Amino acid sequence: MKVLIVDDHAVVRHGLKSAIESQGYKVVAEAGSINEAQAFMAQTNPDAIIVDINLPDGSGFDLVTWSRKVSPTTAIVVLTLNEGEEYVRAARSAGANAFIVKSAPLSDLIAALDFAISSPTSFSSKQISSSDMDSGLSAREIDVLHSISHGLSNAAIATNLYISVSTVKTHVSSILRKLDADNRVQALTIARERGLLV
Repeated sequence: MKVLIVDDHAVVRHGLKSAIESQGYKVVAEAGSINEAQAFMAQTNPDAIIVDINLPDGSGFDLVTWSRKVSPTTAIVVLTLNEGEEYVRAARSAGANAFIVKSAPLSDLIAALDFAISSPTSFSSKQISSSDMDSGLSAREIDVLHSISHGLSNAAIATNLYISVSTVKTHVSSILRKLDADNRVQALTIARERGLLV
């Protein structure tokens, strides 16, 4: 099985490659950004992708969404430092098959990889039970909601997420509508009550 690793830290990529190849997988490419990953996907046509959320040219969720459109059957595992149910939900809504935190043992990653390859239309994570209600927010809206919770302005959010201010405003409006909130403060309160924010 051919695997593409996407992480902005070379040390992490190297460690993952060694660990995965020791389990019988073949790592066909390592990418440090979304642009690199997209190029490698076209060149290598991997069976599975392991992707980090925090990348220098955008969110790993964007890559997951793009990859899922390109190939409905590619196994996609999100491997990240970001813990929290809202990230799991965002990974699932973006089209990932599994969500693993980097603190998890290697056996969990391999199990997630095996699962993702055998069930490319399913989703698994130890972080959240499948019975939990989906927030209805998109992966990008989760990103914006998190940015709002950190007190960032629309301009700062736009810069951080590599999107325009008008796009941020559209996402904020969508978040308020989906959470049935009148303003940002109320949206954050509702999001915390629902477990979308910690």
